[in-house]
Amino acid sequence: MTLFRNAAFHITVNHFRDLPPDSRAEVAFAGRSNAGKSSAINTLSGRTRLAFVSKTPGRTQHINYFSLGEGSFLVDLPGYGFAKVPEDIRLHWETLLGRYLQERNQLHGLVLIMDSRHPFTPLDLKMLDWFGPTGKPIHILLTKSDKLSRQQGTKVLREARQFLEKNYPNCTIQLFSSLKKTGIEEAELVIGKWLA
Repeated sequence: MTLFRNAAFHITVNHFRDLPPDSRAEVAFAGRSNAGKSSAINTLSGRTRLAFVSKTPGRTQHINYFSLGEGSFLVDLPGYGFAKVPEDIRLHWETLLGRYLQERNQLHGLVLIMDSRHPFTPLDLKMLDWFGPTGKPIHILLTKSDKLSRQQGTKVLREARQFLEKNYPNCTIQLFSSLKKTGIEEAELVIGKWLA
């Protein structure tokens, strides 16, 4: 599939009022600042620098829109949990993110990025609790799966699925590796259905 192959930077937004009015469908990407969110976006798009990958976690500080064509957008949200910023800026982010995740009608689903070696941190669970009540689907990419053996990966995925079935039944989950380029087709199938 080529869902993300023509992705192009569209706009950076720092206020709710500036969200694109002409958007038809959006899929947002969120995750802890060092979970590999930018790398996952770049891997899915087949590009190396579509989303900025920084050695300093927490560099995505606004909502970045990437056009997929025909009114569809990939939306890169600020990473959570690492950025050392003044309190007033952090509160602004939280307000903007909260409104976006809970009020944006064009948002069709959330792709949540988690490090496969450390899934379901307290901040990840907070995001699930925050977005879950909207009833919109959530797909989790367990990134950096190349750092696990095949046996470890199978175990992590099985345990994660059991946890989600019990606590967050509107979630789907998969293993993903930007380094090995594994899990791309599975992710595109899920996201493609949301945008269709």
